[in-house]
Amino acid sequence: MLHDYIADLHIHIGRTRKGEAVKISAAPSLTLERILGMAGDTKGIDIVGVIDCHVDEVLRQIEEAVEHQAAYPLAGGGLQFSRVTLFPGTEIELSDEAGQGPVHVLLFMPTLESMRELSDWLAQRMKNPRLSSQRVYERAKTVQKKVRELDGLFIPAHVFTPFKSVYGKGVKRSLAEIFDPDLIDAIELGLSSDTTMADQIEELHRYPYLTNSDAHSLEKMAREYQMIRLGQPSFSEFKQALKNEQGRMIVSNFGLNPLLGKYYQTRCAVCGEVTASGTACSACGSHKQIKGVADRLRELKSGEGGPASRPPYVHQIPLEFIPKLGKKTLEKLRAVFGTDMNIIHRATAEELQAVVPSSIANDILAARANGLEVEAGGGGTYGKVRRIIE
Repeated sequence: MLHDYIADLHIHIGRTRKGEAVKISAAPSLTLERILGMAGDTKGIDIVGVIDCHVDEVLRQIEEAVEHQAAYPLAGGGLQFSRVTLFPGTEIELSDEAGQGPVHVLLFMPTLESMRELSDWLAQRMKNPRLSSQRVYERAKTVQKKVRELDGLFIPAHVFTPFKSVYGKGVKRSLAEIFDPDLIDAIELGLSSDTTMADQIEELHRYPYLTNSDAHSLEKMAREYQMIRLGQPSFSEFKQALKNEQGRMIVSNFGLNPLLGKYYQTRCAVCGEVTASGTACSACGSHKQIKGVADRLRELKSGEGGPASRPPYVHQIPLEFIPKLGKKTLEKLRAVFGTDMNIIHRATAEELQAVVPSSIANDILAARANGLEVEAGGGGTYGKVRRIIE
């Protein structure tokens, strides 16, 4: 029997259990234990991709959990921790031999053994294997072949963001300038784009899209996610879902309205004013810009539409974006409804109004239906939710 699972496959480790930094820009509270606890108990996530498992201390902690029967390997790959399945992965930085890039990619392995082999292989090709998102001094296509050899997944990350992404500054026109297109398993869209925007690039029509949080703090988990239909939450079933095989599929992508992302608009890199791409800033006169995803996609546009099998993309406004929904109010909601997924997807108007003021309840329902007016973000600043659309 098939079931629908919530998956967020881009979550960083901030600190190891010994307190050593892994993702320097991530919160210290992002430890493996707290990620797994928050995912299952608070967020309502069924499958997590922890993408700093190349770090020896992180990998050893997972290995010890299996030894002590706090987790067990699934027959089809992946590791079951109580209520949450973990796919071990890593985020790395790559360039091609001509110097194009750098770009970030996600690599996922089915087993601890294959993750250990990949970790050892990468450690010989990076300067500091104890840290996240490190440059790997190897041809991108060689990395792709190694991942395929280990039966893993190779997924370009947040592909449109201005920095360290394939279409940001990684390539001029095509991902084939760096990668072997046949050895890419999926594309991660990032917070400032959605399916309709991405499908303006014809070469992407062949790939499934993933929407993940890229969480640098516990509360950012599940700000983007996907619902996946699987027989069980295993790695092999997930690979089938990416190919739409035997009823396994991505049912829906849930992500921010792209206007809420940090890089939707082009903005002046000096003062932050919204600017037209390629022109001087009207406020300060600077020609330095952080090009927005919308403008970059206009440059790259080569098609429209996309495959008929493409799942729907649901614009999802995270609870933390909703006006006047502070920490104490969120705690009340979680105490009653259990998880954020229950609050966002399942609680009725009457149930919500019994816990919080009607104005907040109405905003939660409006967010569920993409009924909130938003102000576009850009230049590294998130967009803002303004009000309910009348």
